[in-house]
Amino acid sequence: MVMKELLVKGLVIGGNGFIGSHLVDVLLRAGHKVRVFDRSPELFRPPLPEVEYRLHHFDDSAAMAEALEGVDVVFHLLSTSVPSTSNLDPVADIQSNLVGTVKLLQLMQQKGITKIVYLSSGGTVYGIPETVPISERHPLQPICSYGVVKVAIENYLLMFQRLYGLRPVILRPSNPYGERQGHGGVQGVIGTFLRKVEASEKIEIWGDGAIVRDFIHVSDMAELCLKVVEQDACGIFNAGSGEGHSILEILGAVERVTGKKIAPVFKPPRNFDVPKVILDVTHATKVFAWQPRVDLDEGVARTWRWMTETSLGK
Repeated sequence: MVMKELLVKGLVIGGNGFIGSHLVDVLLRAGHKVRVFDRSPELFRPPLPEVEYRLHHFDDSAAMAEALEGVDVVFHLLSTSVPSTSNLDPVADIQSNLVGTVKLLQLMQQKGITKIVYLSSGGTVYGIPETVPISERHPLQPICSYGVVKVAIENYLLMFQRLYGLRPVILRPSNPYGERQGHGGVQGVIGTFLRKVEASEKIEIWGDGAIVRDFIHVSDMAELCLKVVEQDACGIFNAGSGEGHSILEILGAVERVTGKKIAPVFKPPRNFDVPKVILDVTHATKVFAWQPRVDLDEGVARTWRWMTETSLGK
């Protein structure tokens, strides 16, 4: 059932982050009211006057309870770990992400809030794919703590759905990239490559560059989240471009966009890197009448333009 005419108040947990900031933008453009819960302000732009900000840590239950007041839908985008670092301290990963999310669900239950959009993972939850492209019915076989915790959170969402009437939408993004993404080198290969080109630094590639990933521009990801608000649907949905590109192909796109020739440094492969991940996004395109619109070269060009033309991107 379409809910397009119904304006809502959304709580965006992690709304000052990369994907969250773009989600805030599309929600505001659609006329929705937005409250952001995050541990720190946005990195690349000042606070927006239309947004109500609550700056607290995710494990602050009292602050979270206050932030949930008057909310119609919760967007849970926050994660305190990334796949490449999660195995260093799995206990911390569990405590900060899994326990915090279960507490959030309990608070939502107490306040009668049933709609939640959760960003899981479209790569790590599946592990090493048995078939490609990967549909939502693929077995869940994560090989890193990040993926294990994401699967556990998904299961708690489904448990709260069965027992307490929660209406979750679980989105499994592939590899989002684009403007306002951090470039620390632990996540976001496209942004990291562009930043290193801008700084005239060497680009390092783990393995031979043949691993394949599904990359989705952040604007397409944010638009899908908006579509979720406008539909009375729940379930699990892959969120990607539906196309795969190798790391060497990403390098080629970076060369085309920047006009600079790159001689990468190849390093030994990492044991947690899955060889090939491409998502089947048919389910999301049908249910939400959504299509990814930004192709790789356009997305890389947008990101590069933001980096080079916007002082806050430096």
